[in-house]
Amino acid sequence: MKKKNSKGKNDTPKQADAYIEGAGLVADQPITETLVSNFMPYAMSVIMSRALPEIDGFKPSHRKLLYTMYKMGLLTGARTKSANIVGQTMKLNPHGDAAIYETMVRLARGNESLLHPYIDSKGNFGKAYSRDMSYAAARYTEAKLDPICAEIFADIDKDTVDFVPNYDNSMTEPVLLPVKFPSVLVNNNIGIAVSMASNICSFNLSEVCETAAALMKNPDHDVYSTMPGPDFPGGGYILADEEETRRIYESGHGSVKVRSKYNYDPDANCIEITEIPPTTTAEAIIDKIVELVKLGKIKELTDARDETDLSGLRITLDLKRRVDPEALMQKLFKLTPLQDVFSCNFNILIGGVPKVMGIKEILYEWADFRMTGVKRRVKFDLRKKKEKLHLLQGLSKILLDIDKAIKIIRETEEENEVVPNLMIGFGIDEVQAEYVADIRLRNINKAYILKRTEEIESLKSEIADMEEILSSERRVKQIIIKELKEISEKYGKPRKTMFIYGAQEYIEEQTEEIPDYAVNLFFTREGYFKKITPQSLRMSGEHKLKENDEIVMSYEGSNRAELLFFTDKYQVYKAKASDFDYTKASVLGDYVPAKLELEQGERIIRAVACEDFSGMLVLFFKNGKCAKVPMSSFETKTRRKKLANAYNDGSPLVSMWHIKEDREFILYSAAGKTLIFNTALILPKAARDTQGVQVMRLTKTELAAAVPFEEGMIKNADKYRTKTVPVAGTAGAPDIMQLTLE
Repeated sequence: MKKKNSKGKNDTPKQADAYIEGAGLVADQPITETLVSNFMPYAMSVIMSRALPEIDGFKPSHRKLLYTMYKMGLLTGARTKSANIVGQTMKLNPHGDAAIYETMVRLARGNESLLHPYIDSKGNFGKAYSRDMSYAAARYTEAKLDPICAEIFADIDKDTVDFVPNYDNSMTEPVLLPVKFPSVLVNNNIGIAVSMASNICSFNLSEVCETAAALMKNPDHDVYSTMPGPDFPGGGYILADEEETRRIYESGHGSVKVRSKYNYDPDANCIEITEIPPTTTAEAIIDKIVELVKLGKIKELTDARDETDLSGLRITLDLKRRVDPEALMQKLFKLTPLQDVFSCNFNILIGGVPKVMGIKEILYEWADFRMTGVKRRVKFDLRKKKEKLHLLQGLSKILLDIDKAIKIIRETEEENEVVPNLMIGFGIDEVQAEYVADIRLRNINKAYILKRTEEIESLKSEIADMEEILSSERRVKQIIIKELKEISEKYGKPRKTMFIYGAQEYIEEQTEEIPDYAVNLFFTREGYFKKITPQSLRMSGEHKLKENDEIVMSYEGSNRAELLFFTDKYQVYKAKASDFDYTKASVLGDYVPAKLELEQGERIIRAVACEDFSGMLVLFFKNGKCAKVPMSSFETKTRRKKLANAYNDGSPLVSMWHIKEDREFILYSAAGKTLIFNTALILPKAARDTQGVQVMRLTKTELAAAVPFEEGMIKNADKYRTKTVPVAGTAGAPDIMQLTLE
């Protein structure tokens, strides 16, 4: 029906809809209300119903798929087309066939992404270790449940778990699956929700079952003793770190270093990589190697290719002649995903609440869940046993007079009066009378009834045992422990991922790439550094310096020389001569505090250059002590730029000298006493911040200067020499101007 608008034109019902009040208007709303009313329900839905696993080890998508396959009879039957499974699963999971099939692929044996696959697959399901190997369409592949699923669905029909209606109330599905082993730890699970995530690594089935049983016997059991670390489906090696592993076990957070497995073929001069970390793929590894070759960081290879086939993963690296394969692999472990880190985040839904837990807490929660399931199963069986006993007790009463029972049935005129007449005639209830009335005529004989009633005593014994189980947590735990042992023996496998203890991290050697040529190094009191070639120095005039600045260190050596810059904040900054560009004497040079990024207000007080960290560093302090520290104490395996506690802060530093071997030094006190001693009188200390040994005994004064002694510096030098320390020194010192305070 049409109606006219204010202009006399007809409006169709469709046009009239345009006048719905508020349609098309944008209303102002505080962002907080938008978050609460729109975003938070979405976030909670993702967390609760999609991304995070629950204590049975499954996400809702996994659970719906596996339960559908169980109801299809695929636990014991033959395989069926994957497309058929996907279609049936949509009765529980309406999010599209593509998402369901992707879930199915990951759970399948053919994909090799799980330590213990839940689906026995046939066809191309792709590979977890390959980025480019796509799985076939659902119409081409077949699947059924793997035998281990018998332990996942065991007793599901005995009221062990709760069931809820599906999305259209046409059927029910389990809230959780009654898993008989801690599947949440046996197979890895990754999920990204809103504002939180979960990343659970897999552990060896036998080790998990043993640990769960041990914790049920003794809550203080050391988990690390029975579960030394994760066990990844792709194998490889774990770089053993007990401290980090224990931290993961306690907090649920941490990382595990996983290294690839390889072997060297000397005949073909190639390395074959057969197992890789779970966080990478063969293509990603080869791409990274190719990139490094192009950048010139890897020069030892002639070819890198993926030779993966039906026999499994294989990456082949062809080596150049005389290349050390072990050294090359150590380098590749450092620079490529051949060694990677698996970050653990044991975030699991417990009672609908996300919770990050350690291994112990996870196994405690699983034990509570499993104990509830066992009790519910026992209650179900107990109820059935009691019902059967009740029926047999009624049958036993008929044994007293079978003829009477037959007579009652025969003489009853109406069918609906048979049960009441039997109840009156034998003193039994309606349920028992119905059971007796339904017995076939051929079975109404003494032998049959005696045979049936013989079960009464065994039923009473079983009922008593079940009632004892329900009243005793110890008995329930014994049942679970027994089941865990049986599962471990039946499905347990040797570890795929082994451990490497004391693995050395690769240290990239830079010296090979540093050009080696003669240089002259200069450092000024104001912090300027110059690296000048000998040829340039010969052609130069005087050094250009800032006003009142002077050169305090000069060194003739190699471009590979090591540089140590000691500061007034008891730190040393390390560098190499090659880090600086060569320059000329006519320029100020590089300003070291800026180049090495010294702290605010920090000043360099001494620079030392050396080739190989040989010799000793001799330090003199105002309190008269002297420290002799090996230069090797400042050497590090990695290229650290700064070392704290470079020298002792107990007394102000007077001077610092680098010596190749023991020699004499002349010391001068502010009180006018002089001392000459040989550094051989004191022993070296490996600690950089050693306070040293008292060399000059001082009373109400302090050490003013200490410099290397050369013959001819003063007259009557023997007068000031000593063969023991500490000594006070001898008065009547030489001209103080000869002693330059460095």
